[in-house]
Amino acid sequence: MKPLLPALCLALIPLAAPAQDAALVVRDGYARAANPRSGAAFMVIENRGADACTLSSVASDAAERVELHTHRDEGGVMRMVKADPIRIPAGEWHELARGGDHVMLMGLKQPLADGDQLALTLDFGPCGRVETRLPVDNGRMPGPAAGH
Repeated sequence: MKPLLPALCLALIPLAAPAQDAALVVRDGYARAANPRSGAAFMVIENRGADACTLSSVASDAAERVELHTHRDEGGVMRMVKADPIRIPAGEWHELARGGDHVMLMGLKQPLADGDQLALTLDFGPCGRVETRLPVDNGRMPGPAAGH
């Protein structure tokens, strides 16, 4: 029985390792409040897989409604509107950023406070779901994503 224990431990190592080889990777993410009842989340999503993946929806227990939003120029006025699903080709990345595509949280159950963690589930349909936790940073200024 003793020789089996080291082999079993070695077999479990991949299960304990972080998912660095995941096809879809969320990085450089954060959330911030717009007001006590709404907020937004921003991040870079990398598709390291062999196939294109489409972000169709986002869910969170922190808000009554969670939607993908973007900004559109309508007659010289920038308006925030519900976005279409976001396709990310294989080997590429897409930034959800202030002033562009982002996750909108409406009907927050609690205000987003600095230092909190916002749990999100990103649904990529056939490519699967990605669960992530983003830090709340209400003072963060918009800027380019790290590494881009």
